[in-house]
Amino acid sequence: MNSKKLTHLDAKGRARMVDVTEKAVTSRRALAESFIRLSTKTLSLLRGGALPKGNALETARIAGILAAKRTPDLIPLCHPLLLTHVDVQADTRGNGVRFLASVSCAGTTGVEMEALTAASVAALTLYDMVKAVEKGATIERVRLLEKSGGKSGLYKRKSS
Repeated sequence: MNSKKLTHLDAKGRARMVDVTEKAVTSRRALAESFIRLSTKTLSLLRGGALPKGNALETARIAGILAAKRTPDLIPLCHPLLLTHVDVQADTRGNGVRFLASVSCAGTTGVEMEALTAASVAALTLYDMVKAVEKGATIERVRLLEKSGGKSGLYKRKSS
């Protein structure tokens, strides 16, 4: 366990937003993924554009992009950031759909939460789009794949 001080708590143990005023502005980027497991039937409907609610993958991608921009409204201690790029890609594979969210900015704090939020909301949106035909769809593997910028530099998840 890391012995660093908990940055989101004040001296009395109360939650606080970290002061990033004095931190250097650097180029920041984060990449996150989510996966939603679907039945063969649902994947077939999705690939064929035959879901009752329409183009589910495009709707999920756009929802993910919007979610990244609204992260501070959802996660209480996140800073509002001027995002310079958000991209969410959807890839049907095997037994589901993988969402890959990439977020960038030039700022004083990282964009990991924005990338994770984008990937999560994309998967949640796809669930909403397929629930009429499959309520048992399962969202799994929401995780940070890599991040760059800032004092801590580059992080890349080891393959797993």
